Amino acid sequence: MNVSFFDQFSSPSLLGIPLVLISMTFPALLLPSLDNRWITNRLSTLQLWFINLVTKQLMTPLDKKGHKWALILTSLMIFLLLINLLGLLPYTFTPTTQLSMNLALAFPLWLATLLTGLRNQPSASLAHLLPEGTPTLLIPALILIETTSLLIRPLALGVRLTANLTAGHLLIQLISTATTALFSTMPMVSLLTLLVLFLLTILEVAVAMIQAYVFVLLLSLYLQENI
Repeated sequence: MNVSFFDQFSSPSLLGIPLVLISMTFPALLLPSLDNRWITNRLSTLQLWFINLVTKQLMTPLDKKGHKWALILTSLMIFLLLINLLGLLPYTFTPTTQLSMNLALAFPLWLATLLTGLRNQPSASLAHLLPEGTPTLLIPALILIETTSLLIRPLALGVRLTANLTAGHLLIQLISTATTALFSTMPMVSLLTLLVLFLLTILEVAVAMIQAYVFVLLLSLYLQENI
């Protein structure tokens, strides 16, 4: 039983060929392509409004120097949002439940923000490792603690996204299994669990959107520290 619950997190394959890349690029096909017409349809207008809203929210805490990252951060936000939401559909695979993929997204972007700070303002970036006014005896310990907290940032980003989505998918599967198992013996209890499943699904939709936003927002905050 436990193996079947975790089968949904195994990478799909066809004839031994992994299909993760297809599942990652498929959400991009759902976005309408923009054209040069003056009058657009409602879907294109809604897409532009949403992209502007996301960009404004992500660029608000950043200085003008950080606005160069607008395309990367907005694209990452929409990419994670689509993957998380499509993963809630039945018989689908969610790539963001894989820790390896989340770390592959978090580590290069975190490293880019860190190298940006070391290149543009090395003294200010290294000053974060030692707060001002620290007693002399605590300097080695604080440097070690701050360095460790700095290095685990990409790991925390990947684990946070993976854990939240994995827990939600497991809860949905457990409650849906209980609903179908109780339907023949205790219909009223089954209806109650069905209501819980409906509310949990709404909650997971919110979690999928919030986790995508938090992932990109933390990256933008790390960038702000280094510019």
